[in-house]
Amino acid sequence: MQVYLDNNATTMVDPLVVEAMQPFFSELYGNPNSLHKFGTSAHPALSTAIDQIYTALNASDNDDIVFTSCATESNNWVLQSVFTDLIVNGDKNHIVTSEVEHPSVLSTCKFLEEQGVKVTYLPVNDQGIVEAHTVRSFITDKTALVSIMWASNETGMINPIKDIGEICKEKGVLFHSDAVQAVGKIPVDLQDVSVDFVSMSAHKFHGPKGVGALYIKDSKALTPLFHGGEHMGGRRSGTLNVPFIVGMGKAIELATSNIKETGGKIRAKRDRLEDAILELSDTFVVGDRQNRTPNTILISIKGVEGEGMLWDLNNGQIGASTGSACASEDLEANTVMLAIGADNELAHTGIRLSLSRFTTDAEVDYTISHFKGAVARLRAISSSFAIQKPTVGGEVKECELHHH
Repeated sequence: MQVYLDNNATTMVDPLVVEAMQPFFSELYGNPNSLHKFGTSAHPALSTAIDQIYTALNASDNDDIVFTSCATESNNWVLQSVFTDLIVNGDKNHIVTSEVEHPSVLSTCKFLEEQGVKVTYLPVNDQGIVEAHTVRSFITDKTALVSIMWASNETGMINPIKDIGEICKEKGVLFHSDAVQAVGKIPVDLQDVSVDFVSMSAHKFHGPKGVGALYIKDSKALTPLFHGGEHMGGRRSGTLNVPFIVGMGKAIELATSNIKETGGKIRAKRDRLEDAILELSDTFVVGDRQNRTPNTILISIKGVEGEGMLWDLNNGQIGASTGSACASEDLEANTVMLAIGADNELAHTGIRLSLSRFTTDAEVDYTISHFKGAVARLRAISSSFAIQKPTVGGEVKECELHHH
């Protein structure tokens, strides 16, 4: 059996999404900015996709939703444009973010620090949450932007976005949220929260890779990241990727139309998998499951290297992760686990399992069985987990696993 449990890295494109995209590759292929019928024939589908996204997010008609290539672009756009608009050409000099943001936010902040911007990287609590009062205490009259992710790509923990939004509004500071791991998994109602910019990416909710969006509250001014033609009302130059935009619209509609019911089904499978793994000794899951996206488990297994576990799971045709795929070539300790206070050894043992609405009960059963076997195998050869008993006549008598 092949089991894909790395849905926080990317998801399978829903076959219904592929079907919706198909005509726009070779039949309705005109450039929508052209005035002839080949171009204008794409307009109805684009309008539908935009409506699907506004509906899914409960955005207002006064708000803009601009298509981008991905959330990395959306995140860069907000951070770099706020730098241009409010720091270079204004009187601000400070950005607030967290230690556990996606690399596309953290790397941009490091770049901006090189340009002289002061950046505060907020700590998280032992649940991996950025607490609202912490945000409040670091905002100054020089703060241009607060950027806090809606939900963590590693732990699935959901930050108090509504509370943080209220604080930013009260302080008159712009608020951006990277909502890549929230949109399509949990209800995101942009009338209910005060957030100025929201980044999202289609491939996280069963849409195609290579298309994302940026929500801009009240159509706020934001210097474009790309300069060129007048596409998207002059906000983002470049010929529109019609098939992918159509795919994103269809995907967000499918992901959000019964989001609570679908989330409940995913959560039930996730909890069953989590409970079974927690039956093993010396294992712990990061974060309270009630305040976590319904599909995510970040689990630490004492005595089992994350990379070794990944290798064993892969041999069993199970796809998982030791954390963010964007950082997976870097075999450092898991930064999120270090941030929540795990020791260095434990931070090397984190495995992330992320389910989707396509995950089946049979796949969960198979994973439980293989996972338990893998832990037993790896602990048996683990120098950090095994205690060697006294030798007799120069030979090792036996090794025993320790259980607390």
